[in-house]
Amino acid sequence: MTVYAIIGGTGLTELNGLQLREALSIDTPYGAPSASVLRGDYFGQEVLFLARHGHPHRIPPHQVNYRANLWALKEAGAQAILAMNAVGGIHASMGAGHFCVPHQIVDYTYGRAHSFFEGPDLDHVTHIDFSYPYDESLRQRLINALQTEACRFSAQGVYGCTQGPRLETVAEIVRMERDGCDIVGMTGMPEAVLARELNLPYACLSLVVNPAAGKSAGIITMAEIEAVLAEGIGQARSVLGRVLQAADV
Repeated sequence: MTVYAIIGGTGLTELNGLQLREALSIDTPYGAPSASVLRGDYFGQEVLFLARHGHPHRIPPHQVNYRANLWALKEAGAQAILAMNAVGGIHASMGAGHFCVPHQIVDYTYGRAHSFFEGPDLDHVTHIDFSYPYDESLRQRLINALQTEACRFSAQGVYGCTQGPRLETVAEIVRMERDGCDIVGMTGMPEAVLARELNLPYACLSLVVNPAAGKSAGIITMAEIEAVLAEGIGQARSVLGRVLQAADV
């Protein structure tokens, strides 16, 4: 049975319903992960859970130790990763409360540790193929689960990853829309590429919590974002549970 790891983003710092077996404090060559890796049973399946921003939610997206997080999950026995991300909607179809299962990503981040293949001790330079950043089998599992749960969702989309922690300007969103981005978030990279370097199949379930800058009449408020999260995270948990229940043997 595949051991899935769930990486929880904003609004998902706890996995309600997880029957905890143990909390693992794992030392990595890259420092400490954001939180302990929780091992337990969820919807009848063994699962690992890690809060990307820590618990409580305290680590901003540009300071998440992505390398330590992915390394710790691999060390704990993860064989595939389901990542949860709160995002802004750029495309007209990506309204608040809408889910998206991205198929592509554009990286606008800088200064983050983007690879395990670096440093003075390397024997040779390593290039990995990243043409298709998300595992298609996992994407289809998420899509099937969203259909079963009757959620509003898009089966594909381009995720634009920005540096944060500030939200984007209107001009930046205009640029990203020209680049083909459908949603905007701050945590999709380098998480996806680090999973690829560790040979961990990876897919992302994105919940649109607000219209991107310039896509609504007013400014973006945290109260509005939190209201969408309150409803959407419950749906996301059900979707993730569906994926686990349909897990392969």
